[in-house]
Amino acid sequence: MYESDAGLLAPGRAGSPTETATGDSAFLQAMLDAEAALARAQSDCGLAPAGAGRAVTAVAADAVRFDVRDLALRARAGGDPVVPLAMDLVAAVEPGVRPYVHRGATSQDILDTAAMLVAARTLALVLDDLARAADAVARLATAHRNTPMAGRTLTQHAVPTTFGLKAVGWRALILDARDRLSAVRESLPAQLGGAAGTLAAFEAYAPTQDIDGIDPGLPLVQAFASELGLAEPLLPWHTLRTPIADLAGALAFTAGALGKMAADVLILSRTEIGEVTEGQGDGSSVMAHRADPVQAALIAAAARRAPGLAATLYGSLAAEDERPAGAWHAEWEPLRELLRLVGGAAHGAAELTGTLRVVPYAMRENLQLTDGLIVSERLAAVFAERIGRKRAEEVLVGAADRARVETTDLADVLADVLDEEPELAGLDLGELTDPARYTGCAGPLTDRALDRG
Repeated sequence: MYESDAGLLAPGRAGSPTETATGDSAFLQAMLDAEAALARAQSDCGLAPAGAGRAVTAVAADAVRFDVRDLALRARAGGDPVVPLAMDLVAAVEPGVRPYVHRGATSQDILDTAAMLVAARTLALVLDDLARAADAVARLATAHRNTPMAGRTLTQHAVPTTFGLKAVGWRALILDARDRLSAVRESLPAQLGGAAGTLAAFEAYAPTQDIDGIDPGLPLVQAFASELGLAEPLLPWHTLRTPIADLAGALAFTAGALGKMAADVLILSRTEIGEVTEGQGDGSSVMAHRADPVQAALIAAAARRAPGLAATLYGSLAAEDERPAGAWHAEWEPLRELLRLVGGAAHGAAELTGTLRVVPYAMRENLQLTDGLIVSERLAAVFAERIGRKRAEEVLVGAADRARVETTDLADVLADVLDEEPELAGLDLGELTDPARYTGCAGPLTDRALDRG
């Protein structure tokens, strides 16, 4: 029994706006839109009767007229779904219009163009979700500009930072992803080249050549792209797959950018850290104390899968001849899955950031886990000015060892040290060992990053 893909094993994209935008019906409608636009463009360029474009558009306006599953099964014979779709579209229009359906085009023209339409429509939804996420993270960064927390490197406490700086870093990546996706979306091209990328059929079908000697195929490409709201390609790109590679790169980057944020949330929401929690985190059916970071986990999963999908699309750059056997076919499923993954991750990121709970008191408590050693860098700099770098290192190493052995605070040990080092007299240990007073330029850096629109 045939069942549609309801997303049972893909909760990251299930129910997201991009799920519908990348479904079989969406791709079918995009192919129909491409066929209709081609007919209209040929009518506008005098390569078909004036009414042909309108007639094809009327029939192609609703994908419900066509059986997606039947098209999929029949596609096995010709290798792609455009072949049976063109046949069904020819049968659906009036007899006088049939010669102008799909005329001069090759299957790849229609399917590549449909993929660009689906991508453009999907990216609009992704960009909306990224905008929501960026706004939410900006609010977090502003609210926690000066909230101190432990900076961690190689899994260990390093020096203090602020949650505002961490959050604004997430935002910077989100905006980087936005800029890349926006640029790619603006450049997505229509595809029209005919059998081997020469546009020869459109010249053959033209009643006369343009009086200026311009082949009719060139203005047709422009008209076709304009009808669809896509960029006009410089050349047919049947085996020049820059548009697909650029799209793959931007999508993979976006998944990774969101994955960085998710990775931080997963770490910071660990029970023993507890510095953030997901506002909509789900619990366990048998462990009531849990609030699982579900959205972060799904975003992290997308970030791990996206590079492999992008790699397949990059691999298809090595396409032979004027139209390839296999390289083009290998793109379809990875491209859709990549769009779905990133769309689901962006939607999850908007939900995650909009409900993320920050726990400043946990951040303060964790700053004390090293009993003051987290500010040893600052103490080393201050002590070195008075007693030299070598002696400062000896004093701090000895004090740190003693603090660890006696399980006491570094400031208490240093109070004794100051009595033995006259040059260090007068230092305010309370101020010097306060992690909140050693966050460097975290505040100004946060402000500067928030200025980015």
